[in-house]
Amino acid sequence: MGATALEKEISSPALTTLSEEEELFRSSIREFAEGEVRPRVEKMDHEAHLDQDLIRQCFELGLMAIETPEEYGGAGSTFFNAILAIEELARVDASTSVFVDVQNTLVTNAIIRWSNDEQKKKYLPQMAESKVGAYALSEAASGSDAFALKTRAVDKGDFWEISGQKLWITNGNEAEVFIVFATVDPSAGYKGITAFIVEKDFEGFSVGKKEDKLGIRASSTTELILDSCKVPKENVLGEVGFGYKVSIETLNEGRIGIGAQMIGIAQGAYEAALKYTAEREQFGKPINQNQVVQFQLAEMAIELEATRLLVYNAARLKDAGKSFLKEAAMAKVYSSRAAEKISSKAIELFGGYGYVKDYPVEKFWRDSKIGAIYEGTSNMQLQTIAKLIMSGK
Repeated sequence: MGATALEKEISSPALTTLSEEEELFRSSIREFAEGEVRPRVEKMDHEAHLDQDLIRQCFELGLMAIETPEEYGGAGSTFFNAILAIEELARVDASTSVFVDVQNTLVTNAIIRWSNDEQKKKYLPQMAESKVGAYALSEAASGSDAFALKTRAVDKGDFWEISGQKLWITNGNEAEVFIVFATVDPSAGYKGITAFIVEKDFEGFSVGKKEDKLGIRASSTTELILDSCKVPKENVLGEVGFGYKVSIETLNEGRIGIGAQMIGIAQGAYEAALKYTAEREQFGKPINQNQVVQFQLAEMAIELEATRLLVYNAARLKDAGKSFLKEAAMAKVYSSRAAEKISSKAIELFGGYGYVKDYPVEKFWRDSKIGAIYEGTSNMQLQTIAKLIMSGK
């Protein structure tokens, strides 16, 4: 490497370096998270639902339409800023974070990317102002095998008639706009999959059972029931038979959002451990004066920094219009492992107090576990990474 190249390498800002605008945005989200979200966390987790006033505030602050163009009532900001918001919210509460995450990285992103002008004019302003979105792909028989869909869409001339059941739908109780995937031709395999924009009040549509979960308890996870649901012809998202492409490309972006959520969880657990170990005294001194504790905190800090680098890199690539499939998969796998590891270590550093609900770290661990499961399990991400490596990409 020549001297000029070396100087350039040294002077290049780290991936975790934020612009002044990004720093201000992060600070505003942190202020909201600390002032409005944190006082509600314990109650929301216990009662297993989001505070309605908090939902309203998310819309008023523009958190539900970060990337939506200004002409449709959004902030017209970057994907990276959406990632910062998701991270900062998860540092305090992962349920609020995933509520905002799904709206931005899945539903709004899909509509911005795949809808026609009329759909944009109709749905983006609504979702910027007050309507929550949900993404309905999973079914009982199609988890990792996402295209083994049983939900069927039949062309009835003036409308599509959709019948089937969706499971594990985040924001199911709050949402009014759903992106629903169904097959128009089972014999065509993935080429028969089509995406539809379905509204909550469409005839034949209903929200079913809400799951009682280990973590992210305030986030509603429900089943959806489509019983001969009538969907207007103009509500096909993209083209008939292109649903597989809509889902794949949208989920690739969504996985970076999950990575950001995991950073926030890990950061929250790490900060709690730092504070507690400085205050807790044993044998006449704070426990963070013991080298063994210091080493554990150092290991947590390393994991957290590595996770942030992976996630930020994937988000920067996405904003730059470059390929990010491998990087998003890596970020999701690593971040979910790091969040679980860091929050588990925080529990141990708290000792017996870490195991009870009076202290925050047990919730961080419960919230972390979902990271290895939703929007593509860790095993499926490893498979994606392996295929890309073996193909030389």
